[in-house]
Amino acid sequence: MIKFEGKIKSTIFYNEANGYLVALFRVTKVFDENNEMYLKKTLTVTGTILDLKLETPIIIEGEFKEHEKYGKQFNINNYELIMPTELDGVVEFLSSSFIKGCGKKTALKIVELYGEKSLDIIKENKFALDKVEGMNDSKRDKIYESLVNYSKSSDIILKLKNLGFSIEEAGRIYSKYKSDINDIIENNIYLLSDLIDFKRLDGIFLNNCTDRFDKRRCKACIIEAMKNITFNTGDIYVSESLIYEGINKLFNLNINYEDYVSYLKELEDELFIVSDQGRYYLQEDYENEIYIAEALEKINNKSVEVFDYSEKIEKLEKKLKISYNSEQLKAINSALNNNITIISGGPGTGKTTIINAIVRLYIEKNKLDNISIMERIALLAPTGRASKKMSMSTNLPASTIHRFLKWNKDTDDFMINENNKNFQRLIIVDEVSMVDNALFAALLKGINSYVKLILVGDSFQLPSVGPGLLLQDLISSDLFCYVPLNYIYRQSDNSYIPYLAREIKNKDLSEEYINKKDDYNFLMVDSKNILPSIKKIIEAGIDKGYDENNLQVLAPMYKGENGIENLNKMLKDIFNPDTGQRKITYGDIIYKEGDKVLQLVNDADNNVFNGDIGFIKSIATISNPYKKEIVTIDFDGNIVMYQKKDLKNIKHAYAITIHKSQGSEFEHVIMPITYQYGSMLYNKILYTGVSRAKKSLILVGDASSFYRGVLNDYGNKRNTSLQERLNNKFLVHN
Repeated sequence: MIKFEGKIKSTIFYNEANGYLVALFRVTKVFDENNEMYLKKTLTVTGTILDLKLETPIIIEGEFKEHEKYGKQFNINNYELIMPTELDGVVEFLSSSFIKGCGKKTALKIVELYGEKSLDIIKENKFALDKVEGMNDSKRDKIYESLVNYSKSSDIILKLKNLGFSIEEAGRIYSKYKSDINDIIENNIYLLSDLIDFKRLDGIFLNNCTDRFDKRRCKACIIEAMKNITFNTGDIYVSESLIYEGINKLFNLNINYEDYVSYLKELEDELFIVSDQGRYYLQEDYENEIYIAEALEKINNKSVEVFDYSEKIEKLEKKLKISYNSEQLKAINSALNNNITIISGGPGTGKTTIINAIVRLYIEKNKLDNISIMERIALLAPTGRASKKMSMSTNLPASTIHRFLKWNKDTDDFMINENNKNFQRLIIVDEVSMVDNALFAALLKGINSYVKLILVGDSFQLPSVGPGLLLQDLISSDLFCYVPLNYIYRQSDNSYIPYLAREIKNKDLSEEYINKKDDYNFLMVDSKNILPSIKKIIEAGIDKGYDENNLQVLAPMYKGENGIENLNKMLKDIFNPDTGQRKITYGDIIYKEGDKVLQLVNDADNNVFNGDIGFIKSIATISNPYKKEIVTIDFDGNIVMYQKKDLKNIKHAYAITIHKSQGSEFEHVIMPITYQYGSMLYNKILYTGVSRAKKSLILVGDASSFYRGVLNDYGNKRNTSLQERLNNKFLVHN
């Protein structure tokens, strides 16, 4: 490592949020005679410096790197602000703009009294300034606070670096916690798990503490084990024995059982977890269930105006040239005449038609103009694609729940919350099976209780990725108006997709699942021929005029011979062959202009969300001020730009997981079926995959594996107590 002392003279670029800078640095001292050629030279430096102050003495440590366009630059790996020690330097510093309340005369008096150690003496005891002639309380406090604040960030960064954090991690931690970080460093660095990966934190802790059974670590591992278990299972609560097994399995931490039980009690007293009748909850999960029950009971008990919509529905049927069946009529009337309504149905049962009718009738009944519609109605869904589908069917704006609640990705908080509510009066949430307890609780906190809340979904689809079994719990509570949709509208006399979905749901496959239909076919091949067969199907589809916009391959897992990674390697060369278009490499993946890609995380700032599919519009190199590769992706007209480091948030999307397909529909779906998928072939995942297809579905592979998957109940059950809390809450108040 090379070390220089000097001053930042000017910045070319500086990000106050994370401290990253590109700047000009004047070298005033070198620490190795081999670097004397840089003395009194100005270097271009890059790196992280928090609370940047120009013209202040600083020691930087790092190494030179050769930039392909801008030449030699010094990359800062560590830095330390330094205090002046010579008398003239101390006077100059005290009378500078960094120190409030201290002019040149006062600075001279301080140095005359305390000499070169003036700064250390003031920092140790601010009342030492009282001995300076002309000093008063206000001036003393300003000088002291300015001096302490000046050196604080440097001291904290140094502490974090000494513990083992990188300067980037230290910058992230300091930006959030400022001076409060000292207490966390001293007492429990595991409290930083909201910013730093747990494994990383655990490694740093163990490097600084020889006792791997330290109480702080044991308690942190218990919480992390609970998070791991609930995320993987979707359970809201876990048993004491399962947590104990988890900490042994995940961290090889064989704690004495009596100590383990005492740690659980301490974590409960500290409000990290909750114990209730042998069930152990993470505090947030426990509170979410309680809040959901309380909020729904409050909404449900508000008075409601009952109106006969028969005449208006008849007029709407004539206008739209459709006829609603009895189930649809019940769903429409119930939604408009109840505070909370749940509508659940599989593919082809008309959920979209019902949503459109509800919105139109509500607007007409309340005589809403365009402005009033925006103020009174919110159409929401958990994914971008599902919200776009709502918008297209109703010709009204729709939004993801995250965007509606103004989610801040940096803090993982919602700006719309219990202290800053939205006040729409009709809220329709589609694809509710995908909504977990945490997101639903956040939504309820962000809306008023004088609302018509309509929850639409398919209770037989895959449950949410996050903990909870929300839609099923609400239905099973039998407390809300619930309208199941069973009638299926045929696309043709020989259509089969919605009927296959129902057979999967009922675990009662007819022999028809191996017979070709107008909209369905099962191509039976062995595992090694699945990819070649899919290739032939795709090529035949392209010859008929289909493309990657309307052909989608779905599979349950990434790895393996017939996994998504191998499928995408094959499919991207079929749909987007190399014709000299620009490329960019990220890890071992090559992206080309024209590639179909999938967004993996929510990014409310750019209005792009987990599960959204787009196409790479361009790959370009820009200089601002440094050379950067920018990938521009078009998500159905929403243009988003990615730097190379952001490509971790996308994957190729010619083939995607069935989980990621939730909330979407595709005209033509191809699904490989093989015994190699093992337990990932189960009832709900097959049902969800099949129900994504609008016009045609082709299954490719082993019919017996499909049959066994339909009978496999894996993933159907979760440990939740929301239904119980709802029943108890409504029983008490009714």
